[in-house]
Amino acid sequence: MSGEGKVVCVTGASGFIASWLVKLLLERNYTVKATVRDPNDPKIKHLHELDGTKERLHILRQTYWKKGLLTLQLMDVKAELIDPAVKGTLNVLRSCAKVQSVKRVVITSSIASILFNGNPLTPDVVVDETWFSSTALCRELKNRYLVSKTLAEEASWKFAKENGVDLVTLHPGLVIGPFLHSTLNLSLEVILDITNDVAFAHIQALEVPKASGRYLLVGRVTQFCQILKILHEHYPTLQLPEKLEAAKYEQTYQISQERAKSLGINFMPWEVSLRDTVECFKEKGFFNV
Repeated sequence: MSGEGKVVCVTGASGFIASWLVKLLLERNYTVKATVRDPNDPKIKHLHELDGTKERLHILRQTYWKKGLLTLQLMDVKAELIDPAVKGTLNVLRSCAKVQSVKRVVITSSIASILFNGNPLTPDVVVDETWFSSTALCRELKNRYLVSKTLAEEASWKFAKENGVDLVTLHPGLVIGPFLHSTLNLSLEVILDITNDVAFAHIQALEVPKASGRYLLVGRVTQFCQILKILHEHYPTLQLPEKLEAAKYEQTYQISQERAKSLGINFMPWEVSLRDTVECFKEKGFFNV
């Protein structure tokens, strides 16, 4: 599909998913308006190096509070996230509602706005897009990131329904695989530090169907023990623990892939994405194997 003559705005464009989105849009001849916190930051060097940048990429400054652009939501729970998340999201929706040429708004939300509703997460439970996190529960957990994502999601759908905005929300878990930027986000740090379980998706489609809705972009909740086994097999020189307490890392629930598959998304095996991540670590000098 060619995007020649079409314009797409990608906010928080220096992030993992957003950087790949910018790259794929440029490859398909779209003109991309990419917003970042600081256009002069050397950390966005990778955006300037993409094919088609000179002809069709416009990098713009974004702020947390000014109307007109959605803000990047940071993973640092010590930062003040809640007001920027909600106000920033509503700002971009208000702007889009005023412009007839904007046909659809796609928000990359998080599985955080789905999982935390008090329902038991047992092996027979299948989590899907009908789940909504409870703001009260997220506040009880004292995690600003969970609260910010949940409030932003609630505000987005309320505004979209009241103002006729064609809205789609995507809900990835931790995202791994080859990365374009030179710094690590939380998902990549999880793999680099070998400290947590991983759930992720490899997205192989840009098209979103006509129907609005919520889409879980998580291929599988993967046991940490499985990840450790693969790393031992393919990277025996890494300093890894020999084994883990299995019960601590057992999978406790399932995640539905059905609606994501309806987009035409093909989920890459997690073993492949894990190895791609490690190879990218090596290429960018994060460690030697």
